[in-house]
This record gives sequence, C-alpha cells and structure tokens, in this order.
Amino acid sequence: MTITENKIQAESLEWFYRESVPIGRTDLLPVLLLHGLVSQSYSWRNIMPAFAQQGTKSIAPDWIGFGFSAKPEKRDFAYTPDTFINALEAFIKAIELERFSLVVQGFLGSVGLQYALRHPEQIANIAILNTPVSQQAKLPWKIQQMGLPLAGEMMTQDPLLVDRTLEGGSRYVINDSDLDVYRKPYLKSSASGRSLLATIRNLQLNTAMAEIETGFQKWQQPILVQWGTTDPWLPTDIAQNFVKTLPQGELIKLNGGGHYPQEHHSEPILQDLLPFVRVI
Repeated sequence: MTITENKIQAESLEWFYRESVPIGRTDLLPVLLLHGLVSQSYSWRNIMPAFAQQGTKSIAPDWIGFGFSAKPEKRDFAYTPDTFINALEAFIKAIELERFSLVVQGFLGSVGLQYALRHPEQIANIAILNTPVSQQAKLPWKIQQMGLPLAGEMMTQDPLLVDRTLEGGSRYVINDSDLDVYRKPYLKSSASGRSLLATIRNLQLNTAMAEIETGFQKWQQPILVQWGTTDPWLPTDIAQNFVKTLPQGELIKLNGGGHYPQEHHSEPILQDLLPFVRVI
C-alpha cells in the first residue's frame, strides 16, 4: 500500500498531508494521525500502510509551521494551542472528515487531545503514544533550550537539531535517508526554525495539561495508551496515572520504545493499534 503526498488549502493556510487509502470499498472509519515536536507526518510512514491493508484510510498532516505545511510568521499565526486547534478544525473540514479515530504522539500531539475534548462528537476513539497528558509532564530541557532568548534563535536554525532531538528522544539511530526528510524543511528556509521557536515559546503546557487532565476524567470513548518505556522525557508513571483516571482506558507498555516509538517500534504498536481502530 502506498502513501501519497498531498496539499490542501484550509482557510488561509496550506497544509501538507500524507494519506494511505485502502483498495476498494471500506466501511471502516478513517484515522487521523498527529505528530509531535520536532517531527512531521513522515514519522507515521511505517504505520499507515498497515491501516490501508486492513481497510482503514489514514491521514497524517504536517502541523502548520512544520514539515512541508505553511510556515506563517508569528504576527499572522500565534502558534498557541488555540491557534493550532482552530487551524486543525479548518483542515478537518477541508478534507471532509466527519467522524474518525485519533492517534497522537508527542509534544504538540497534545493539541490533538485538546481538539478532541472540544469536538467529542467527531471522535470514535483515541490512541495516545508518549504524549504529555497531565501536569506531571514537563517540557524536556533539550526542547526548552530551543526557546531561550538569543540561544533559541540560533539553535532553531540548525538543521542538525532535528537529528539530535529525534535520536535523543528515541534513544535509537535513525537512518540518514529518513533524517534527510526531517532536515529538508530546515535546509530549505529559515521559516522552519522561526515556527519551531514560536511554538516552543507559546506551548502553554501547564494550561493545556489542566484541560486534558480534567476533561478526560469524563471521556466516554475508548482510549488506548501505548507508551515507550525508555522515553527520557515522559516516564511511564505519567501514562499509568492518566489511565487510572479514565472511564475506558488501557495501557500497553512498549518495552524498549522511546519518545517517538512509531519510528522504531511500529510492529509492537500495530499489534494493538490495528484492531483498536477497526471501527465502523
């Protein structure tokens, strides 16, 4: 099954997204996959074809400011969670998604969880991979540094920050051919670095975590939490404590998985994720 690369205009912003479509008719609901910092939709490349094989359509966008989507200046796009949520709402409307499974990962993936709480009628179920979900979660120093005055401006213009962050969080060596895809936006334009800087400075993590922590205590749809146990930034007890508060939640530990488990742990992820998103 192939993954296609597409662009679409949603209000004033151009989104880049990857899509994998099953052959023939399917009654299964689609899946929306959202990446975290400093990643892009390419991180789902090992997950999406398996969805298509079981008859599940999947869509993975690059967040605005990331990958190959538009990178507006901060005067035109505030890079706050609310701004991302509003942009995501426009994207979902543009691609005509009505009801779907949601899969999120990482810092910024948490924005997807905030979207779900504000649009519960659209969400069939949610899978969470190593995403901040409570006020226990703190932005790691490796990413905090990128938002510092002066130092942040320089760090976010270095394409190698992608290598260091993705491999540091994964605790896994990523192929150079894959890193080339992640680096490309930073090599192409300084706008990528400015967007990353603005996102880190406006992440409003404490406020977002309070919304997520409170909101999901009343959430009635199933939630599957899959957690890389060697994540250096988000320890497993964050996931364990979160699942205890859920009306319908399950935790699957991915032994040896890091912060970006879809990069190097796709097979163990798919064992539980495929049946979970098999929803009509």
